[in-house]
Amino acid sequence: MRLRLWLLLPVVLAGCDPVPMSPQRAADICEDQARAAQGPTGQVTLGVNSQSGPFTEASIGITSDFIAGRSPMEVYESCVFRRTGQAPIRPPVLR
Repeated sequence: MRLRLWLLLPVVLAGCDPVPMSPQRAADICEDQARAAQGPTGQVTLGVNSQSGPFTEASIGITSDFIAGRSPMEVYESCVFRRTGQAPIRPPVLR
């Protein structure tokens, strides 16, 4: 019985392999990370509702890549390579 379980283990683990990410999807995800490495990001929300009146909300985001001084291109290229195992298929569109 134990021998059968050990023989089935590789079959079960083979089903756990992640699905490879397409180069286009990796480029889109990594483009967002590269944009975040350009500098701090922020958002401010102002509004009014009928139940509680006026409200405000603010948020600031800073990535570790920005703090470490990594260039957005370096972030993009290493991210795409990490996700696909190959070089980027296109340059990032940064703002």
